[in-house]
Amino acid sequence: MANVAVIAPTVHYGGFWRRFLALIIDSIILSAVFWALTLFLPPLVIIHSFSSSADEGLNFIANLTTLGTIVSFGGSWLYFALLESSARGATVGKMALSMRVTDLNGQRISFMRATGRYFAKFLSGLILSIGYIMVAFTARKQGLHDMIAGTLVMRGG
Repeated sequence: MANVAVIAPTVHYGGFWRRFLALIIDSIILSAVFWALTLFLPPLVIIHSFSSSADEGLNFIANLTTLGTIVSFGGSWLYFALLESSARGATVGKMALSMRVTDLNGQRISFMRATGRYFAKFLSGLILSIGYIMVAFTARKQGLHDMIAGTLVMRGG
């Protein structure tokens, strides 16, 4: 019987700068979408100002601000969680840089895991963004949010 050498595939993780650039791309996309949505706000304020008192107008603007915050927060969460749990496992920024988010076994993550990862990013940024900086120094290029969610960012697919 011949000896057959099994060669394990080399694993490449998404490093700090590659992930940072992907985040910039995703931020540009989200900003453009949310900016486009704000184009509808001035006409609403003008129309409402003709039919209300000053106090009602301020209330209306405060309500729009609250709604805008909810939409931008919810939209960002859905963008990251839905795309990272999709068949491609990546946001547009990660796809552009040939990366995908996986579980620790290289498998597709669930929407719930992607949601946990998204909210864990707030912890990563909480103290001087050390949770993000960890990506540059850990063996598998994991940030705090990756460790909490049990995820990896893989290159090449």
